[in-house]
Amino acid sequence: MDWCRYRFRSVWRLAAPPDAVHAVLERAEEYPRWWPQVREVVPVDDTTGTVRFRSLLPYDIVVTAHAVRSDPAGRVLEVGLAGDLEGWARWTLTPEGTGTHVLYEQEVEVRARLLRALAVPGRPVFRANHALMMRGGRRGIVARLKGPAEERRRGWWSGGGRAV
Repeated sequence: MDWCRYRFRSVWRLAAPPDAVHAVLERAEEYPRWWPQVREVVPVDDTTGTVRFRSLLPYDIVVTAHAVRSDPAGRVLEVGLAGDLEGWARWTLTPEGTGTHVLYEQEVEVRARLLRALAVPGRPVFRANHALMMRGGRRGIVARLKGPAEERRRGWWSGGGRAV
């Protein structure tokens, strides 16, 4: 087993239609406004941004995320990741009744020196840290989806980037 590789999978069931959920998720530069653990997103260009996040652990993880797939019809958003984590992350949305089944998948290798050094003893803590982050994201998106529709405009993930 490579202790520095992680595969995450989270499922959210949201009481909002897939198009509304997609509209929020594609605006990555807005994540810090509703997802407490996403501390900062700085657009670099129309398809790339630098993301800084922190959950329970007192350590910021910084990655450059580059949109590799934005498929509104298929309701898939995928980014490549480089920096402290290297790999990819993907949102897949499917209708579920009047709501949305949201699948988040991520496969990464830890590149940050400190996190690599702590890979074996820290693995359970890193996994718990990620789970807490995803819970915070779910709570945040539920609240965001209840907000005004004009807040859910197209973002850099879909090529319509602008600075926060």
